Amino acid sequence: MDIKIDLSKSGLTEEDIQQEKERAGAALDKLWSGKEDFTGWVKLPLEYDKAEMERILTVSDIIRSQCSLLIVIGIGGSYLGAKAAIDALEKEPGSPEVKFAGINLSAAYHQRLLLEMQTKEVCLCVISKSGTTVETTATFNIFKKALIEKYGKEEAVQRIYAVTDKENGALRQETEEEGYTSFVIPSDIGGRYSVLTPVGLLPIAVSGVDIRQLMAGAEAMASSTDWDFHGTDYAIARYLMLQQGRAVEAIQHYEPDLKYFVEWIKQLFGESEGKDGTGLFPAGLELTADLHSMGQFLQEGSRIFFETVLNIENSSVDLEVPSGPLEGKTLNQLNQAATKGVIKAHSDAGISVIRLDIPSLTAFYYGQLIYFFETTCAVTATLMGVNPFNQPGVEAYKKEMKKEIS
Repeated sequence: MDIKIDLSKSGLTEEDIQQEKERAGAALDKLWSGKEDFTGWVKLPLEYDKAEMERILTVSDIIRSQCSLLIVIGIGGSYLGAKAAIDALEKEPGSPEVKFAGINLSAAYHQRLLLEMQTKEVCLCVISKSGTTVETTATFNIFKKALIEKYGKEEAVQRIYAVTDKENGALRQETEEEGYTSFVIPSDIGGRYSVLTPVGLLPIAVSGVDIRQLMAGAEAMASSTDWDFHGTDYAIARYLMLQQGRAVEAIQHYEPDLKYFVEWIKQLFGESEGKDGTGLFPAGLELTADLHSMGQFLQEGSRIFFETVLNIENSSVDLEVPSGPLEGKTLNQLNQAATKGVIKAHSDAGISVIRLDIPSLTAFYYGQLIYFFETTCAVTATLMGVNPFNQPGVEAYKKEMKKEIS
Protein backbone atom coordinates (compact mmCIF):
# COMPACT_ATOMS: atom_id res chain seq x y z
CA MET A 1 0.00 0.00 0.00
CA ASP A 2 1.02 3.61 -0.47
CA ILE A 3 0.66 4.62 3.19
CA LYS A 4 3.68 3.47 5.17
CA ILE A 5 4.10 2.87 8.90
CA ASP A 6 7.45 3.63 10.52
CA LEU A 7 7.93 2.15 14.00
CA SER A 8 11.71 2.57 14.07
CA LYS A 9 11.48 5.38 16.66
CA SER A 10 8.69 3.78 18.70
CA GLY A 11 10.93 1.89 21.12
CA LEU A 12 9.14 -1.31 20.17
CA THR A 13 10.93 -4.30 18.71
CA GLU A 14 9.78 -6.62 15.96
CA GLU A 15 9.46 -9.28 18.64
CA ASP A 16 7.10 -7.04 20.63
CA ILE A 17 4.86 -6.63 17.58
CA GLN A 18 4.99 -10.31 16.65
CA GLN A 19 3.78 -11.34 20.10
CA GLU A 20 0.43 -9.68 19.41
CA LYS A 21 0.16 -10.54 15.69
CA GLU A 22 -2.05 -13.55 16.24
CA ARG A 23 -4.54 -11.66 18.41
CA ALA A 24 -4.57 -8.72 15.99
CA GLY A 25 -5.20 -11.09 13.08
CA ALA A 26 -8.07 -12.69 14.98
CA ALA A 27 -9.54 -9.23 15.63
CA LEU A 28 -9.31 -8.43 11.91
CA ASP A 29 -10.94 -11.73 11.01
CA LYS A 30 -13.73 -10.96 13.48
CA LEU A 31 -14.39 -7.64 11.74
CA TRP A 32 -14.58 -9.33 8.34
CA SER A 33 -16.74 -12.21 9.53
CA GLY A 34 -19.98 -10.32 8.97
CA LYS A 35 -21.25 -11.68 12.27
CA GLU A 36 -20.52 -8.63 14.44
CA ASP A 37 -22.97 -5.76 14.93
CA PHE A 38 -22.12 -2.37 13.39
CA THR A 39 -19.42 -3.69 11.06
CA GLY A 40 -21.18 -2.76 7.83
CA TRP A 41 -18.36 -0.28 7.11
CA VAL A 42 -15.77 -3.08 6.82
CA LYS A 43 -16.83 -4.38 3.39
CA LEU A 44 -18.49 -1.14 2.28
CA PRO A 45 -15.68 0.06 -0.04
CA LEU A 46 -15.86 -3.27 -1.89
CA GLU A 47 -19.63 -3.70 -1.96
CA TYR A 48 -21.20 -0.24 -1.91
CA ASP A 49 -24.29 0.36 -4.02
CA LYS A 50 -23.10 1.96 -7.27
CA ALA A 51 -26.63 3.16 -8.07
CA GLU A 52 -26.76 4.91 -4.69
CA MET A 53 -23.42 6.56 -5.46
CA GLU A 54 -24.83 7.89 -8.74
CA ARG A 55 -27.90 9.20 -6.91
CA ILE A 56 -25.66 11.00 -4.41
CA LEU A 57 -23.80 12.62 -7.30
CA THR A 58 -27.06 13.56 -9.08
CA VAL A 59 -28.56 15.12 -5.95
CA SER A 60 -25.30 16.89 -5.14
CA ASP A 61 -25.42 18.49 -8.61
CA ILE A 62 -28.97 19.68 -7.90
CA ILE A 63 -27.86 21.21 -4.60
CA ARG A 64 -24.87 22.83 -6.32
CA SER A 65 -27.25 24.43 -8.83
CA GLN A 66 -29.57 25.68 -6.07
CA CYS A 67 -27.20 27.35 -3.65
CA SER A 68 -23.89 28.98 -2.90
CA LEU A 69 -24.09 27.89 0.75
CA LEU A 70 -25.02 24.46 2.09
CA ILE A 71 -25.58 24.34 5.83
CA VAL A 72 -25.15 20.83 7.22
CA ILE A 73 -26.93 20.25 10.53
CA GLY A 74 -25.59 17.44 12.69
CA ILE A 75 -23.10 16.64 15.44
CA GLY A 76 -20.35 14.10 16.09
CA GLY A 77 -20.24 11.46 13.40
CA SER A 78 -22.96 13.33 11.51
CA TYR A 79 -20.56 16.15 10.69
CA LEU A 80 -16.91 15.50 11.61
CA GLY A 81 -16.10 13.12 8.77
CA ALA A 82 -17.53 15.47 6.15
CA LYS A 83 -15.95 18.57 7.69
CA ALA A 84 -12.55 16.86 7.83
CA ALA A 85 -12.61 15.81 4.18
CA ILE A 86 -13.92 19.15 2.94
CA ASP A 87 -11.19 21.04 4.80
CA ALA A 88 -8.40 18.70 3.70
CA LEU A 89 -9.05 18.10 0.01
CA GLU A 90 -8.96 20.03 -3.24
CA LYS A 91 -12.39 21.13 -4.44
CA GLU A 92 -13.81 21.97 -7.84
CA PRO A 93 -13.68 25.76 -8.32
CA GLY A 94 -17.01 27.54 -7.95
CA SER A 95 -18.51 24.91 -5.66
CA PRO A 96 -20.87 25.93 -2.86
CA GLU A 97 -19.41 26.69 0.52
CA VAL A 98 -20.33 24.07 3.13
CA LYS A 99 -20.77 25.18 6.73
CA PHE A 100 -21.99 23.31 9.78
CA ALA A 101 -24.73 23.99 12.33
CA GLY A 102 -25.79 21.99 15.37
CA ILE A 103 -22.17 21.24 16.26
CA ASN A 104 -22.67 23.19 19.48
CA LEU A 105 -25.41 25.05 21.35
CA SER A 106 -23.92 28.53 21.00
CA ALA A 107 -26.47 31.20 20.08
CA ALA A 108 -23.69 33.54 18.90
CA TYR A 109 -22.27 30.91 16.53
CA HIS A 110 -25.63 30.16 14.97
CA GLN A 111 -26.68 33.79 14.74
CA ARG A 112 -23.70 34.44 12.48
CA LEU A 113 -24.82 31.61 10.19
CA LEU A 114 -28.39 32.94 10.15
CA LEU A 115 -27.15 36.36 9.11
CA GLU A 116 -25.12 34.76 6.32
CA MET A 117 -28.25 32.97 5.12
CA GLN A 118 -29.88 36.32 4.40
CA THR A 119 -27.35 37.24 1.72
CA LYS A 120 -26.80 33.89 -0.02
CA GLU A 121 -28.72 31.19 -1.82
CA VAL A 122 -29.02 28.42 0.77
CA CYS A 123 -29.86 24.74 1.17
CA LEU A 124 -30.01 22.69 4.37
CA CYS A 125 -28.85 19.12 4.92
CA VAL A 126 -29.95 17.65 8.25
CA ILE A 127 -28.24 14.46 9.40
CA SER A 128 -29.51 12.39 12.31
CA LYS A 129 -30.44 8.73 12.71
CA SER A 130 -32.97 9.37 15.47
CA GLY A 131 -33.94 12.97 14.85
CA THR A 132 -33.99 13.58 18.60
CA THR A 133 -30.40 14.66 19.33
CA VAL A 134 -30.74 17.95 21.21
CA GLU A 135 -28.20 19.97 19.21
CA THR A 136 -29.55 18.77 15.86
CA THR A 137 -33.23 19.10 16.74
CA ALA A 138 -32.90 22.62 18.13
CA THR A 139 -30.82 24.06 15.31
CA PHE A 140 -32.70 22.33 12.50
CA ASN A 141 -35.95 23.91 13.64
CA ILE A 142 -34.29 27.33 13.91
CA PHE A 143 -32.77 27.12 10.43
CA LYS A 144 -35.86 25.55 8.88
CA LYS A 145 -37.91 28.52 10.12
CA ALA A 146 -35.38 30.93 8.60
CA LEU A 147 -35.41 29.03 5.31
CA ILE A 148 -39.22 29.15 5.10
CA GLU A 149 -39.18 32.88 5.85
CA LYS A 150 -36.64 33.38 3.05
CA TYR A 151 -38.21 31.21 0.35
CA GLY A 152 -41.73 30.27 1.45
CA LYS A 153 -42.78 26.78 2.52
CA GLU A 154 -43.03 25.16 -0.91
CA GLU A 155 -39.57 26.17 -2.12
CA ALA A 156 -37.99 25.62 1.31
CA VAL A 157 -39.04 21.98 1.19
CA GLN A 158 -37.16 21.63 -2.10
CA ARG A 159 -34.03 22.99 -0.40
CA ILE A 160 -34.04 20.62 2.59
CA TYR A 161 -32.18 17.31 2.35
CA ALA A 162 -32.30 14.67 5.07
CA VAL A 163 -29.96 11.79 5.89
CA THR A 164 -31.61 9.58 8.48
CA ASP A 165 -32.86 6.12 9.43
CA LYS A 166 -34.60 4.11 6.72
CA GLU A 167 -37.86 3.60 8.62
CA ASN A 168 -37.82 4.92 12.20
CA GLY A 169 -37.34 8.14 14.12
CA ALA A 170 -38.69 11.66 14.25
CA LEU A 171 -36.64 12.91 11.32
CA ARG A 172 -37.74 10.03 9.07
CA GLN A 173 -41.37 10.78 9.97
CA GLU A 174 -40.98 14.47 9.16
CA THR A 175 -39.13 13.66 5.95
CA GLU A 176 -42.00 11.49 4.73
CA GLU A 177 -44.66 14.00 5.79
CA GLU A 178 -42.95 17.01 4.20
CA GLY A 179 -41.41 15.32 1.17
CA TYR A 180 -37.73 16.13 1.73
CA THR A 181 -35.24 14.46 -0.58
CA SER A 182 -33.56 11.88 1.65
CA PHE A 183 -30.82 9.31 2.00
CA VAL A 184 -30.48 6.44 4.45
CA ILE A 185 -27.98 5.98 7.25
CA PRO A 186 -27.17 2.23 7.14
CA SER A 187 -28.41 0.50 10.27
CA ASP A 188 -25.22 -1.56 10.59
CA ILE A 189 -22.83 1.41 10.60
CA GLY A 190 -22.36 3.69 13.62
CA GLY A 191 -21.97 7.45 13.30
CA ARG A 192 -18.21 7.70 13.74
CA TYR A 193 -17.69 5.02 11.06
CA SER A 194 -20.18 6.57 8.62
CA VAL A 195 -18.11 9.04 6.59
CA LEU A 196 -18.13 6.79 3.48
CA THR A 197 -21.95 6.58 3.54
CA PRO A 198 -24.37 9.36 2.45
CA VAL A 199 -23.71 10.94 5.87
CA GLY A 200 -20.33 12.10 4.61
CA LEU A 201 -20.47 11.60 0.87
CA LEU A 202 -23.38 13.96 0.13
CA PRO A 203 -21.88 17.10 1.77
CA ILE A 204 -18.41 16.18 0.50
CA ALA A 205 -19.71 15.85 -3.07
CA VAL A 206 -21.54 19.19 -2.84
CA SER A 207 -18.27 20.84 -1.77
CA GLY A 208 -16.64 19.76 -5.03
CA VAL A 209 -14.44 16.91 -3.75
CA ASP A 210 -14.15 13.85 -6.01
CA ILE A 211 -15.99 11.19 -3.98
CA ARG A 212 -15.33 8.51 -6.60
CA GLN A 213 -11.60 8.86 -5.89
CA LEU A 214 -12.32 8.88 -2.16
CA MET A 215 -14.08 5.52 -2.46
CA ALA A 216 -11.36 4.19 -4.78
CA GLY A 217 -8.77 4.88 -2.11
CA ALA A 218 -10.85 3.17 0.56
CA GLU A 219 -11.35 0.21 -1.78
CA ALA A 220 -7.60 -0.07 -2.37
CA MET A 221 -6.99 -0.11 1.37
CA ALA A 222 -9.79 -2.60 2.10
CA SER A 223 -8.65 -5.00 -0.62
CA SER A 224 -5.00 -5.08 0.41
CA THR A 225 -4.33 -8.82 0.82
CA ASP A 226 -3.93 -9.64 4.52
CA TRP A 227 -3.07 -6.00 4.99
CA ASP A 228 0.29 -6.76 3.41
CA PHE A 229 1.68 -3.35 4.34
CA HIS A 230 1.60 -4.44 8.03
CA GLY A 231 -1.45 -2.32 8.73
CA THR A 232 -2.20 -3.97 12.06
CA ASP A 233 1.26 -3.04 13.37
CA TYR A 234 -0.03 0.45 14.20
CA ALA A 235 -2.98 -1.04 16.10
CA ILE A 236 -0.65 -3.35 18.01
CA ALA A 237 1.80 -0.53 18.75
CA ARG A 238 -0.98 1.61 20.21
CA TYR A 239 -2.13 -1.25 22.42
CA LEU A 240 1.43 -1.90 23.65
CA MET A 241 1.93 1.80 24.44
CA LEU A 242 -1.09 1.66 26.74
CA GLN A 243 0.26 -1.48 28.43
CA GLN A 244 3.49 0.42 29.07
CA GLY A 245 1.64 3.25 30.80
CA ARG A 246 1.59 5.81 28.01
CA ALA A 247 -2.12 6.57 28.02
CA VAL A 248 -2.09 9.71 25.81
CA GLU A 249 -1.60 9.55 22.06
CA ALA A 250 -0.40 12.91 20.75
CA ILE A 251 -1.51 12.87 17.11
CA GLN A 252 0.56 15.46 15.24
CA HIS A 253 0.25 17.01 11.80
CA TYR A 254 2.26 19.64 9.95
CA GLU A 255 -0.49 20.64 7.51
CA PRO A 256 -3.29 22.85 8.95
CA ASP A 257 -5.70 21.30 6.43
CA LEU A 258 -5.56 18.12 8.54
CA LYS A 259 -6.88 19.80 11.69
CA TYR A 260 -10.39 18.40 11.40
CA PHE A 261 -9.12 15.04 10.21
CA VAL A 262 -7.40 14.77 13.58
CA GLU A 263 -10.63 15.90 15.26
CA TRP A 264 -12.37 13.02 13.46
CA ILE A 265 -9.66 10.62 14.66
CA LYS A 266 -10.16 11.89 18.21
CA GLN A 267 -13.86 11.03 18.09
CA LEU A 268 -13.19 7.68 16.41
CA PHE A 269 -10.59 6.67 18.99
CA GLY A 270 -12.19 8.27 22.03
CA GLU A 271 -15.68 6.84 21.56
CA SER A 272 -14.44 3.45 20.40
CA GLU A 273 -11.77 2.79 23.03
CA GLY A 274 -12.54 4.89 26.09
CA LYS A 275 -14.67 2.55 28.20
CA ASP A 276 -14.49 -0.03 30.97
CA GLY A 277 -11.74 1.96 32.66
CA THR A 278 -9.28 1.68 29.77
CA GLY A 279 -8.39 3.38 26.49
CA LEU A 280 -5.90 5.84 25.05
CA PHE A 281 -6.68 9.55 25.34
CA PRO A 282 -6.32 11.05 21.83
CA ALA A 283 -4.86 14.55 21.70
CA GLY A 284 -4.29 16.63 18.56
CA LEU A 285 -1.34 18.93 17.93
CA GLU A 286 -0.75 21.21 14.93
CA LEU A 287 2.94 21.65 14.30
CA THR A 288 5.03 23.68 14.05
CA ALA A 289 2.62 26.13 15.72
CA ASP A 290 2.07 23.99 18.82
CA LEU A 291 5.81 23.49 19.24
CA HIS A 292 5.82 27.08 20.47
CA SER A 293 3.26 26.26 23.15
CA MET A 294 3.50 22.52 23.88
CA GLY A 295 7.02 21.84 22.62
CA GLN A 296 8.63 22.18 26.03
CA PHE A 297 6.25 19.65 27.60
CA LEU A 298 6.71 17.25 24.70
CA GLN A 299 10.49 17.43 25.02
CA GLU A 300 10.89 17.34 28.79
CA GLY A 301 7.49 16.82 30.44
CA SER A 302 6.11 13.69 32.09
CA ARG A 303 6.20 10.62 29.87
CA ILE A 304 2.47 9.93 29.86
CA PHE A 305 2.26 10.05 26.06
CA PHE A 306 3.56 8.76 22.78
CA GLU A 307 3.46 10.55 19.43
CA THR A 308 1.85 9.63 16.13
CA VAL A 309 3.02 11.86 13.28
CA LEU A 310 0.95 12.24 10.11
CA ASN A 311 3.59 13.09 7.52
CA ILE A 312 2.42 14.36 4.13
CA GLU A 313 5.43 13.70 1.91
CA ASN A 314 4.53 15.84 -1.11
CA SER A 315 2.47 19.01 -1.51
CA SER A 316 0.82 20.24 -4.69
CA VAL A 317 2.07 23.77 -4.00
CA ASP A 318 5.27 25.27 -2.66
CA LEU A 319 6.78 28.68 -1.91
CA GLU A 320 10.44 29.66 -2.12
CA VAL A 321 12.05 32.03 0.38
CA PRO A 322 13.34 34.91 -1.81
CA SER A 323 15.92 36.46 0.51
CA GLY A 324 17.55 36.32 3.95
CA PRO A 325 19.42 33.45 5.59
CA LEU A 326 16.93 30.88 4.21
CA GLU A 327 17.07 32.20 0.64
CA GLY A 328 16.38 29.47 -1.90
CA LYS A 329 14.77 27.13 0.59
CA THR A 330 11.12 26.25 0.11
CA LEU A 331 8.43 26.01 2.77
CA ASN A 332 7.95 22.33 2.00
CA GLN A 333 11.65 21.72 2.55
CA LEU A 334 11.49 23.57 5.84
CA ASN A 335 8.34 21.69 6.88
CA GLN A 336 10.01 18.34 6.20
CA ALA A 337 13.11 19.51 8.08
CA ALA A 338 10.92 20.41 11.04
CA THR A 339 9.18 17.03 10.90
CA LYS A 340 12.45 15.08 10.84
CA GLY A 341 14.16 17.34 13.38
CA VAL A 342 11.35 17.11 15.93
CA ILE A 343 11.16 13.32 15.58
CA LYS A 344 14.95 13.07 16.10
CA ALA A 345 14.96 15.39 19.15
CA HIS A 346 12.00 13.68 20.80
CA SER A 347 13.28 10.19 20.03
CA ASP A 348 16.69 11.07 21.48
CA ALA A 349 14.86 12.20 24.64
CA GLY A 350 13.28 8.75 24.97
CA ILE A 351 9.85 9.55 23.55
CA SER A 352 8.14 6.88 21.48
CA VAL A 353 7.28 8.18 18.01
CA ILE A 354 5.24 6.45 15.30
CA ARG A 355 5.29 7.99 11.82
CA LEU A 356 2.71 7.47 9.10
CA ASP A 357 3.93 8.55 5.66
CA ILE A 358 1.17 9.68 3.27
CA PRO A 359 2.37 10.35 -0.30
CA SER A 360 0.13 13.40 -0.83
CA LEU A 361 -3.16 14.88 0.31
CA THR A 362 -5.44 13.70 -2.50
CA ALA A 363 -8.93 12.22 -2.36
CA PHE A 364 -7.49 8.78 -3.18
CA TYR A 365 -4.97 8.73 -0.34
CA TYR A 366 -7.49 10.35 1.98
CA GLY A 367 -9.89 7.47 1.31
CA GLN A 368 -7.07 5.13 2.28
CA LEU A 369 -6.54 7.07 5.51
CA ILE A 370 -10.21 6.89 6.49
CA TYR A 371 -10.33 3.13 6.10
CA PHE A 372 -6.93 2.65 7.72
CA PHE A 373 -7.88 4.52 10.88
CA GLU A 374 -11.33 2.92 11.12
CA THR A 375 -9.79 -0.53 10.96
CA THR A 376 -6.82 0.03 13.23
CA CYS A 377 -9.12 1.66 15.78
CA ALA A 378 -11.43 -1.34 15.85
CA VAL A 379 -8.48 -3.74 16.13
CA THR A 380 -6.86 -1.78 18.98
CA ALA A 381 -10.15 -1.62 20.88
CA THR A 382 -10.57 -5.38 20.48
CA LEU A 383 -7.04 -5.94 21.82
CA MET A 384 -8.02 -3.77 24.80
CA GLY A 385 -11.02 -5.99 25.40
CA VAL A 386 -13.70 -3.38 24.75
CA ASN A 387 -16.54 -3.10 22.23
CA PRO A 388 -15.40 -0.66 19.51
CA PHE A 389 -18.94 0.16 18.42
CA ASN A 390 -20.93 1.28 21.45
CA GLN A 391 -20.75 4.49 23.50
CA PRO A 392 -22.56 4.01 26.82
CA GLY A 393 -20.88 7.04 28.37
CA VAL A 394 -22.27 9.30 25.66
CA GLU A 395 -25.75 7.93 26.24
CA ALA A 396 -25.37 8.64 29.98
CA TYR A 397 -24.66 12.35 29.51
CA LYS A 398 -27.47 12.70 26.95
CA LYS A 399 -29.92 11.23 29.46
CA GLU A 400 -28.88 13.68 32.18
CA MET A 401 -28.91 16.65 29.78
CA LYS A 402 -32.48 15.84 28.74
CA LYS A 403 -33.47 15.73 32.43
CA GLU A 404 -32.07 19.25 32.87
CA ILE A 405 -33.96 20.48 29.79
CA SER A 406 -37.27 19.09 30.99
